[in-house]
Amino acid sequence: MKCTRRTLLVGGTTAAACLLAPLRLGAAEPELGDNGLHVQDWFVETFLDLQEDLGDAAANGKHFAVLWEQRGCPYCRELHAANLSRQKIVSYLQENFDILQLDLWGSRSVTDFDGEELEERALARKWQINFTPTIVFFPMDTAAMEGKAGRAGEVARMPGYFKPFPFATMFEYVRGGEYRSQSFQRYLQDKLTRWEAEGKAADVW
Repeated sequence: MKCTRRTLLVGGTTAAACLLAPLRLGAAEPELGDNGLHVQDWFVETFLDLQEDLGDAAANGKHFAVLWEQRGCPYCRELHAANLSRQKIVSYLQENFDILQLDLWGSRSVTDFDGEELEERALARKWQINFTPTIVFFPMDTAAMEGKAGRAGEVARMPGYFKPFPFATMFEYVRGGEYRSQSFQRYLQDKLTRWEAEGKAADVW
């Protein structure tokens, strides 16, 4: 399967496969922590009370997102090696998002937005996290999440590995509040169409 800008513009299952496919190019090996998850020193470290974490992010004018990973996940490696090695992407994320990394099989205690305290692995089941990496995004309005489980209040979800261009575009989509009025696929297609009309070369892959 050949993935091009035209593939994304057409949409459908082929476009979805391109969004989720891992890179085949060699990349620098990202650092691993003691828990087997990849390390980014700018990920937030918190007491794992998600309503408090959301409030802290909102107070700083940022969106809050939860990144689910697991030990030995090749797609997680691609995320860190290919996407989070790009300074332009990282700078945008640092400026606009607080990202909390959780372990799909972890045993740390996390308090969901609805007040329920669960181990990471139990919270993953509650939120229906089926594979990694998965990124779940939440609104900046803390009141909108009060009493809700994360699954009920999330505004967008990145279900699996996205290559750098759609990955960065998803964060832009959430930051701009576009999830309120259109699907991510439509937003991505419109952006590519606009760039082509302006003669810009999108660094899709």
